[in-house]
Amino acid sequence: MSSVELITIENVTKKFNGKVVLDNFSTVLKTGQITGLIGRSGAGKSVLLHMLRGNPEYEPDSGRVIYHVNRCVSCGALGLPIEGTHCSKCKSDMERVDVDFWNLKEYHPLREAIRQRIAIMLQRTFALWGDKTCIENVLEAIDENCSNKVEKAIELLEFVNMSHRTMHIARDLSGGEKQRIVMARQLAKDPLFFLADEPTGTLDPYTAEIIHQKLVEYVRSHNICMMFASHWPEAIDKMADDAFWLDGGVVKMSGEPKAITSKFMEGYHFDRSEIENVGTEIVRLENAEKHFFSVTRGVVKAVDGLNFTINERECFALVGFSGAGKTTTSRMIAGLSNATKGKVEVRIGDDWVDMSKDGFENKGRATPYIGVLHQEYTLYPFDTVLQNLSTSIGLTMPAELARMKAAQVLVSVGFEKKDVNRILESYPDTLSVGECQRIAFAQVLIREPRIVILDEPTGTMDPITKVIVAKSVLRARETLGETFIVVSHDMDFVRNCCDRAAFMKDGKIIDIGKPDDMIAKFDELKGPME
Repeated sequence: MSSVELITIENVTKKFNGKVVLDNFSTVLKTGQITGLIGRSGAGKSVLLHMLRGNPEYEPDSGRVIYHVNRCVSCGALGLPIEGTHCSKCKSDMERVDVDFWNLKEYHPLREAIRQRIAIMLQRTFALWGDKTCIENVLEAIDENCSNKVEKAIELLEFVNMSHRTMHIARDLSGGEKQRIVMARQLAKDPLFFLADEPTGTLDPYTAEIIHQKLVEYVRSHNICMMFASHWPEAIDKMADDAFWLDGGVVKMSGEPKAITSKFMEGYHFDRSEIENVGTEIVRLENAEKHFFSVTRGVVKAVDGLNFTINERECFALVGFSGAGKTTTSRMIAGLSNATKGKVEVRIGDDWVDMSKDGFENKGRATPYIGVLHQEYTLYPFDTVLQNLSTSIGLTMPAELARMKAAQVLVSVGFEKKDVNRILESYPDTLSVGECQRIAFAQVLIREPRIVILDEPTGTMDPITKVIVAKSVLRARETLGETFIVVSHDMDFVRNCCDRAAFMKDGKIIDIGKPDDMIAKFDELKGPME
């Protein structure tokens, strides 16, 4: 298929509270091509994607975004700006229109029509109907006038390799599985343009690789164009035709993806030191099971007969393919989900507490000493970062001490000292997703828990920030004696941060050992997607 210009971005600049977050960015996006964005958290990547999507708060302060499309002279349907094509709906002639997107009023019919043909996958945002099945979620996104909705929904589930979860309830899926259903829902819109913000940041390496392949396949076969942001150099290398390295809203480098990612990764280095003399057991699971009941599928064994222990001051990882039961296991340890059978116990002082028994004398004794960073974390949007770190989580202390402690914990999760005061007074929606994720991590650390559970803690972090966070984890366990349980698909983070890892598949522990040995299990066992 021929490649034609679909979007022209001319010198767009955006400021928030007087700070430039995107500075004079220009490029042309063509059909059949993929453009990658790489950079540290807060570099301006998400700002550009939201601007192209047309979110009102991201209107450029200067510059233009021009969409080049064909419009049906009869029904007004939009299509790619290719000469000689006819309307896919009514077969009438199409005319070329160049739309100055931000020069139209917010609810202008043409602007809304363009928005309807833009697909977007956001960081850590699983916009699904939780009580509906996977296929129902996809059906909801398909045009009601489509004559073969069910067939199309099944094809999309097969395309994202989720046909084996067709009748599963959305809320029961793993984070990686939810991400694939979100992708199917977006493709159901028959997009002309696909936007993706860290589309595979929380997926295991093999699932991520297949999703990368599927996105490239869709863009090429449908001759649309795509722009995506990623902290994974591998994703940029494998998917992008060209790339931009953004730093503080400014284009630092552009051109061939491999050259850019190689330059971006310079200085990414981590030397870890082994801990000596870990403590005695602090977590133990004996034949632990977690079963769910589904009306359509009967009993579902999310976790099936787990036996392992974790020692005090240890960094212990749960790794495996999406849907293996890692998050469910961590929730059982945290007391957020009671085991159906077996024992899940946490040691408090000299006593072992059963985390499946409710009440203050049971797991209520342990939960104040367990901190959890959820994969789908939330911050209070109408509170400042300082309020999120102090009063909003029930931490009562003198205001001056609270501010000092909040500043310390922000530095520990990777913020520069010179930026701390500004961050403390900021609201979450003025910060990048990566910055908000670090603040959520700080919310956990500020309470100084004995056991910290991190569910995908680095999915939206750039490599340099990952190093800082890994160091903060190791420093916290060294100086504060904290124990960390890490659920992650980020193998670099697991390798650099964890002492042992348990490889999970289909709700079972396949093996436990050194991180490198467990990471090798991915090659041995492959995944459910292959």
